[in-house]
Amino acid sequence: MADSNDSLKFLQVILSSIADGVFTVDSQRVITSFNRAAERITGISASKAVGRRCYDVFHSDICENCLLQETLKTGVQAIDRPVNIINSQGDSIPISISTAVLRDDEGNVLGAVETFRDLSAIEHLRKELNKEYTIEDIISKNPEIHKLFAILPDIAESESTVLIQGPSGSGKELFARAIHSLSPRRERANVIINCGTLPHQLFESELFGYVRGAFTDAKRDKPGKLAAADGGTVFFDEIGELPLSTQVKLLRLLQQREYEPLGGTAPVKADIRVVAATNKDLRELVAQGKFRDDLYFRLAVVKLELPPLRQRREDIPYLVDHFIRHFNARKGKKILSVSPEVMQILMQHDFPGNIRELENIIEYAFVICHGSIIKVTHLPAELRLRSREEVESRSSAETPVARLLDEQARIIESLRRHQGNMSKAAVELGIHRSTLWRKLKRHDIQPDQFT
Repeated sequence: MADSNDSLKFLQVILSSIADGVFTVDSQRVITSFNRAAERITGISASKAVGRRCYDVFHSDICENCLLQETLKTGVQAIDRPVNIINSQGDSIPISISTAVLRDDEGNVLGAVETFRDLSAIEHLRKELNKEYTIEDIISKNPEIHKLFAILPDIAESESTVLIQGPSGSGKELFARAIHSLSPRRERANVIINCGTLPHQLFESELFGYVRGAFTDAKRDKPGKLAAADGGTVFFDEIGELPLSTQVKLLRLLQQREYEPLGGTAPVKADIRVVAATNKDLRELVAQGKFRDDLYFRLAVVKLELPPLRQRREDIPYLVDHFIRHFNARKGKKILSVSPEVMQILMQHDFPGNIRELENIIEYAFVICHGSIIKVTHLPAELRLRSREEVESRSSAETPVARLLDEQARIIESLRRHQGNMSKAAVELGIHRSTLWRKLKRHDIQPDQFT
């Protein structure tokens, strides 16, 4: 009996130490064991999983045609089948699963075992390499952004030209990529042209290409970026930087869907979809005579306005989590979160650089932080200094609005930490549960979004 108990304990130690999730079920698919990696990947404790049917725990897209049930019925094992499960936070997690039958010494079926591997990091890196972006990659709880989400598939399906306006770092390129990846042109090229980086004298040759002899060093024909984008999408970033001379030729491209390479004598047809973006007010540039009004109206058939991050502060905690997962995958670290003090600083920061600035802050912290929690000491020096000055300023003349923002940040962070558990959040905040309810209504916070 002692040997049997020792063998069982040894087996449990092995299962707890491996990186893959492992669980076993009986013949009715009721979970009988659930290892530590399974807890980590799903966010569900073994005590809550054991005794429940597997499909009540995993909420997988394969549960309707359950591999475990098929394995129990046929005895045929499955190997590395890719599926998605929903974890305890409501996030979709890509995994690969393998199944096998469990039998006793006499060959009788006792149940089945499933092993599964978290593919989140691999999937993230795959998207980085392929530059595949969809609506799901745009992180936001902001109502204005969700209005854009609602119409983005229809915009993508159309062939209309799109103008995306918003401050630098607000996610314009991400929206442009999403439009392309949701469009009928998704299998063709998505060419990005930054109108502010190339010298004006080189811009047209890069855009339109040139023919042999067009200028002194033109020894051979060279197709431009428009040719590379044939059948796909062209994204003109920072289009407000275009000189007037090039604006005329771009207008012809939009009106007639054709262009002439430098030195060419015959027009070339352009089968492209045009998306443009700018951090400037093009209407103001039109009034100043710096941007053609006819080109503006050609570009702004569909216009999307992206708000700055300071107007969508409710997104900051979700973006922080997103960037932590992003840099964990890229840098091989295991940072879990930021401290409440850091979250408070970030929630109160104005972010002149918008989402890109937040990403840079988290990346800097990843370089400095060697633990599992990003603390104030891991933030860039200028942010720590600015935060200290703001705290001193608020302490001398704190406004009601500032106090509300501070309170909102602390409530959101507490609810996130306790997965929307009102009682635990109220205890942590030192207030009664009914008081927390009133504050949630005041700040228009929905607790179920954190579960």
